[in-house]
Amino acid sequence: MIPNLLEGVRVLAVEQFGAGPFGTLHLADLGAEVIKIEDPKAGGDVARSVPPYTISDDSLYFQSFNRNKRSLTLDLKHPDGARVFHELVAQSDAVFNNLRGDQPQKLGLLYAQLKAANPKIVCCSLSGFGLDGPRQAEPAYDYLMQAYAGWMSLTGDPAGPPTKSGLSVVDYAGGVMAMLGLVSGLLRARQTGQGCDIDVSLLDTAVSMLSYVAIWALNRPFQPQRLPDSAHPTLVPAQAFQTKDGYLVIFCAKEKFWRALTEALDAPELVDDPRFGSFAARYRHRDYLIADLKRRFLTRTTAGWLARLRGNVPCAPVNSLAEALVDEQVLARNMVMEVEHPEFGVLRQVSTAINQPGGLKPARPGPSLGADTEEILQSRLGYSQQAIDQLRQRGAI
Repeated sequence: MIPNLLEGVRVLAVEQFGAGPFGTLHLADLGAEVIKIEDPKAGGDVARSVPPYTISDDSLYFQSFNRNKRSLTLDLKHPDGARVFHELVAQSDAVFNNLRGDQPQKLGLLYAQLKAANPKIVCCSLSGFGLDGPRQAEPAYDYLMQAYAGWMSLTGDPAGPPTKSGLSVVDYAGGVMAMLGLVSGLLRARQTGQGCDIDVSLLDTAVSMLSYVAIWALNRPFQPQRLPDSAHPTLVPAQAFQTKDGYLVIFCAKEKFWRALTEALDAPELVDDPRFGSFAARYRHRDYLIADLKRRFLTRTTAGWLARLRGNVPCAPVNSLAEALVDEQVLARNMVMEVEHPEFGVLRQVSTAINQPGGLKPARPGPSLGADTEEILQSRLGYSQQAIDQLRQRGAI
């Protein structure tokens, strides 16, 4: 059997809520042993109680981020808890946290604090604002990052208020960015024998994703504007159009796609019109062209247009969530998986987007709080039942 890509890698994850667990979920899916360190005094990861679908110490929200992981309850502020943690660090490859920027130092999660236990340990921190800077100690969430980084000013109808994305895109991108840093650190540690700190912030991630609009704004007198119908700022036509029964997105990113669109519209007069003969010309005459195209797209259903356009013009239906999850391409790529949960039953959930040789192993549900505490202490550290009971009596686990 082909081993998973990260088979044999052990990560201690002091994580909570969405951004960090989303990142380590991919490590777990790729075969790494991800041990969630959960504070017993706080009731573990706060995601366990996120509504609307909850049971005791668990929720569907928690399950979406935590399959294939293990749970160890450990109070890192307790002297015995810190000692156990250092013993685990000695046998691990990485320590990950997604705490507030001032917390890793306070909890002893940085490389300088852990290298004595394991000089090869990679310590990755994902915080809202980073491990330094004037807002280091402030709490941060995806919604705030979309506001801080200017995303909301770019999103939404021009007649409406600034708008956030319908998903926590900064959280998810920050989680993936942190995992790229963590795995890069692991590669270097294996080459050099020396670990390091990896510092990723949600704000840095969001700002980095401004990409081309940032270079326009930093180097030219570019003033971004929100456009109707989710239109692209410069490419025309590239936006949503209403059809007889829904909405359709068209994205003519090349001249050949524009010509193919005019053929599908049975509108040779458009391709011959000098006002629309190039990207720059269509941009200058956007208002007239879009008004014309809107009238044309209203003449057929979304399915009717897809039959004409697919394979020739980049296009997509604006699916509902339910429609997206049964899309034939999504199902063909096995992006919906099943996980057997002891209380929720069979849970259907989305899979990781990374395909690996041999495919994914059968998935385990997200662990119950502290489900693996005794087994980890016994098998990894050689603790006796008596020693474990003492740690529990002292409040360390």
